[in-house]
Amino acid sequence: MKPQIVPTQREVSFAPDEFIVSKTDLKGRITYANRVFMRVADYAEDQLLGVQHNIVRHPDMPRGAFKHLWDTIQNGREWFGFVKNMTSRGDFYWVFANVTADYLDGQMIGYYSVRRQAPRKAIEVMAPIYAEMLRIEREAGPAQACEASLAWLTAQLAAKKVSYERLVLDLFHHA
Repeated sequence: MKPQIVPTQREVSFAPDEFIVSKTDLKGRITYANRVFMRVADYAEDQLLGVQHNIVRHPDMPRGAFKHLWDTIQNGREWFGFVKNMTSRGDFYWVFANVTADYLDGQMIGYYSVRRQAPRKAIEVMAPIYAEMLRIEREAGPAQACEASLAWLTAQLAAKKVSYERLVLDLFHHA
């Protein structure tokens, strides 16, 4: 069960040359967490292993963003995106994440994620997008939240003639 943590307004960071790495099973339960992940998220290894990866989910992140992630990786494609996470103390940290399938002997056994520090300019673009998705989710109600916010995001991207992947990769490389 995810602990009840009250978010703070304190941001934590990690060095640009550090990577947060984790692996999960097919259901999203953590099977591996590197030391950078444990340090930044402020969890010991035994507090993470076997636990749903959403233990670090910040309430500022819309459910539609995670639906997009899961739809992408469950179809065998890798996902890139910006995520605001929360530490065990309620502090937050932004990452640029790459999530891909993890295979053993040709069989998908889980997911592998590598995260690095998100550029400040990318956060300035993504934070209002996520805030609007959250507003839409609250308005739509729990049953339709994911679909409603993801539909809005899809429409915004279509109007700009850009894919989500292209948007986030451009933000990461050019922000």
